[in-house]
Amino acid sequence: MKKFLLFLAGLTALIILLANLGPMVFFVLGIWLLYMIFKQFMKSDSIAGKIGWVILGLIVLSFTISNVFALMGVVALLALYLIYKNWKKTDNDPVVQHIDDDDPFTNFERQWAEFNNR
Repeated sequence: MKKFLLFLAGLTALIILLANLGPMVFFVLGIWLLYMIFKQFMKSDSIAGKIGWVILGLIVLSFTISNVFALMGVVALLALYLIYKNWKKTDNDPVVQHIDDDDPFTNFERQWAEFNNR
């Protein structure tokens, strides 16, 4: 039942991710353009150049803010990662009984299972 619920959650997250893939691309592009505009603003020496870069930066910022739904895609991507990570976990303990014998061959399997579960 747990695997089925994880599958449904993963399918939902995948659909949300695919639906927001376009806004995610434009959001990243807008952030990159804002960074480039900021670098050019800092290089500019004239007041008119700085005003031009600020105006262009505000235009790009308005386009970038309109793609804020891309954050839902990022959350869906994070959910897919966590679902994938939890999919591989097993609830079954490979060692059923604990033996308190000091024999190294008897305790080897228990110690090996504890080492692998970390």
